[in-house]
Amino acid sequence: MSIDNALLQRAESKCELCTATDNLSAYDVPPVTLVTLDNSVLLCNSCIEQIEDPDKVDPNHWRCLNDSMWSATPAVQVMAWRMLNRLKAEGWPNDLLEMLYIEDDVKKWAMADKSIRSVEEPTVDCNGAELIAGDSVILNKDLYIKGANFTAKRGTLIKSISLTDNDYQIEGNINGTRTVLAARYLKKA
Repeated sequence: MSIDNALLQRAESKCELCTATDNLSAYDVPPVTLVTLDNSVLLCNSCIEQIEDPDKVDPNHWRCLNDSMWSATPAVQVMAWRMLNRLKAEGWPNDLLEMLYIEDDVKKWAMADKSIRSVEEPTVDCNGAELIAGDSVILNKDLYIKGANFTAKRGTLIKSISLTDNDYQIEGNINGTRTVLAARYLKKA
């Protein structure tokens, strides 16, 4: 049985990411050293075009990953992880990435292709100014600090911030309490 026929059978003649049934073809998940069924997925032309050309990505098309990320097929998991990471700036993919569990070897494969991974975005304040570790920021809104049971008032100065692995958050001390804050509620001092 050829790889194309095996893919059609495995995918039940549907795109393995968005379940479209038209214009399907095999896509070899990079990096490819040897084309096999295990490192190929069946995709529609729309998915392939958006994977290969980031300028053509339609974020709403990729809401289908909510279902396909649970596939038992490692190659499908890799493509779902890669697209969710590429779309992190949209917000909703972050929730899916937090839920997604993939084995360590599959995650290593997913991270292996630099052309698919998203470029890390700088953390920016409410005005779009880039924040770096050690900066001081001012709250532009009253914020209730969970767990510490107090409200940090607008205008509070937070010195020597730290960046987190989330591009939209920082860490800082308020009233002696170390807390994580959304950068959109901050202004660079």
